[in-house]
Amino acid sequence: MTQDATFEDGREAPLYLGAEDGDDLQVVSTLIQDAVFPVSEMRWIAGDRRFALLLNRFRWEDADAARQRGRNVERVQSVLAVDNVLNVASQGIDRKDSDLILSLLSVAFEEGEDGAGYVLLTLAGDGAIRLSVEALEVSLRDVTRPYIAPSRQTPKHEA
Repeated sequence: MTQDATFEDGREAPLYLGAEDGDDLQVVSTLIQDAVFPVSEMRWIAGDRRFALLLNRFRWEDADAARQRGRNVERVQSVLAVDNVLNVASQGIDRKDSDLILSLLSVAFEEGEDGAGYVLLTLAGDGAIRLSVEALEVSLRDVTRPYIAPSRQTPKHEA
C-alpha cells in the first residue's frame, strides 16, 4: 500500500509567486512581512511601467520548522515586482540617504474602477509607498539561497 506524500517529503525550493487579486496579494504580504531593504534597492522603471524592490525577506514559511528542529531562522533575497505602474508616490522616506534601511510591514491593494487602483507598501516608522496601477500584477521571486538571519531571531511585533 502506498502512502500519501507529506509536506516534509517535499524539497525546499525558492518561492516564485504571482498576485492578480487582493486575496493573492494577502499571501504575498504575509511572506514579505518584516523584509528589510536599503533605500537604494528601490527602482521604478517608468518606460517598462515596473516598480521593483530587492528585499531581504524573513522566511516565515520555514520559521516554525527551523525552531522545532533547532535550526537558525533564515532570510533570503527576493525581488518584489509590481507591473502596470503608472505613478509612484512616497512619504516618510529620504531617498537621498543612501544608508537608510527600510522595513516592509505589509502590501495591500486599494481597488479603483475597471481593475485599476493603488498598491500600498506600508513601512515601519510611518513610511509608505503608493503605486498607481492600471491593473494588479505583482510577483515575488527568491533570487538567492537562504542565509542565517543576522539577528538569529524571529521578528516580533507589539500588540
